[in-house]
Amino acid sequence: MRIYAVGDIHGRSDLLESLLAAIDADCKQRPVPRPITLFLGDYIDRGPDSRNVLDLLLQWQRTREAIFLRGNHEIFLPRFLGDPRSLDEWRQYGGLETLLSYGLKPSINPDRHEQIRLAIEFADILPKEHLDFLNSLELLFSCGDFLFVHAGVRPCVPIHEQTEDDLLWIRDDFLTWEGPFERFVVHGHTPVSEPDLRPNRINIDTGAYATGRLTCVVIENAAVTQLASDEIQLDGTFSVPSTRAAPDPARA
Repeated sequence: MRIYAVGDIHGRSDLLESLLAAIDADCKQRPVPRPITLFLGDYIDRGPDSRNVLDLLLQWQRTREAIFLRGNHEIFLPRFLGDPRSLDEWRQYGGLETLLSYGLKPSINPDRHEQIRLAIEFADILPKEHLDFLNSLELLFSCGDFLFVHAGVRPCVPIHEQTEDDLLWIRDDFLTWEGPFERFVVHGHTPVSEPDLRPNRINIDTGAYATGRLTCVVIENAAVTQLASDEIQLDGTFSVPSTRAAPDPARA
């Protein structure tokens, strides 16, 4: 098995298309019985082409084994359809760019009347398979000594007791934790200039929508390397210890 883990895409279909081609090329050059592509969430918002990002992911899913995790941005689109007022919050996270990618023309600060109109129009043009896809996303995925999640985990809390809010939104409590987690964590959510490799985690959100860098790391056995590209490369490989540290209930 080989896992290709992809960081936050945020509407950059151009970068995603190039990266998927690079994954295909790597699989052809270095065949493996079971290649899995794992996406860490935040497919939409901020960038210019969220609609085509979802089309590309659905096309990829039809012919390859893939796992799609939910990011915090994936909660806003379905919510807007049921509650147009939520656009007040969604637009602060790049929601207007997503609506534009579907051909709508929202104003910069839509009032209540416009919010309702946009929600009705959006429901009419949003492909059902896009909404079904967003509603089917997983919160986390475990494989061996690795845990894949969008934002991170609450330190000292067992994986099965983690809350959805932490998995999608956590920052400082997770990022500043220097102790071991139950598993080595592969995550995104907090943009960094290059993959941030720590003894207990790796952050592969390199701010694609703003930087033009979409990162993919390749995980095989206990080695983590970056998919060959023009991006900054990890310094060699990082071998994850096989001994898992159990959480300390007294500190939960």
